[in-house]
Amino acid sequence: MADGVDYQLTGIEDLIGKLDAVVYETKYKGGRFALRKAAQLIRDKARANAMRLDDPATAQSIAKNVAERWNGSLFKRTGDLGFRIGVLGGAKQYADTKANRRGVRVGETYKTGGSSGNPGGDTFYWRFIEFGTSKLRAQPFLRPAMENNLDAATTEFIKQYGKALDRAIKKASKASRS
Repeated sequence: MADGVDYQLTGIEDLIGKLDAVVYETKYKGGRFALRKAAQLIRDKARANAMRLDDPATAQSIAKNVAERWNGSLFKRTGDLGFRIGVLGGAKQYADTKANRRGVRVGETYKTGGSSGNPGGDTFYWRFIEFGTSKLRAQPFLRPAMENNLDAATTEFIKQYGKALDRAIKKASKASRS
């Protein structure tokens, strides 16, 4: 016959609370900061590429309209962190609303007239330059920025995320001493 061993661990709630704080601090706060730094690196390269294509004689500037934005819908849907890099005043998608479901428009894109209120003016034509048309060859500036700087962005993310992790560990160790 085997005898049973009873063991009771007390005080684990405090440790679990600290682990949850470290997870939140590193995954969400530190992860978002690190990902933003990596996205800004790619954004800057895309701006430099667009600068070469901009016509200095016009008031519009594609380079000024290149921006990085937090992808809140991805985070709400999946919990994953994400940033989008693109040109302001681009195509929009119909939202998942009752009226759009009824009209079978959800997820479809619609064209915007652009906006002269953007920093670089109304640059609706950026997609014609990026992807080309039947009469204009493509001169991509966004895709090469991502492809050519993926290693640098990954390195920047790892560096920034490592710093955030070190800060979270230091903060957790201070909290455990008190």
